[in-house]
Amino acid sequence: MAKLFIAKVRGSAGDRPLVTVRAAAEGEARLFLEAAYPEDEVVEVAEPADWVSTADTGTKAGDVREHPGVDWQAPTAGPG
Repeated sequence: MAKLFIAKVRGSAGDRPLVTVRAAAEGEARLFLEAAYPEDEVVEVAEPADWVSTADTGTKAGDVREHPGVDWQAPTAGPG
């Protein structure tokens, strides 16, 4: 099953809303994002820790979704 990753993507007009992508690993997630946004910069990709969304984040590898109204926030490390 593909894991969920969140991404910060910056285009010529500025940062896009939060982007999610389903992939097996971070490297694969970057490839999917670069294919979906060939003119933009993929600034950061991370596993979302405890982030929960009621929006559709897809289920299959390669599902890339934007979440309007949701800004990027780097995941915080859990207690450890």
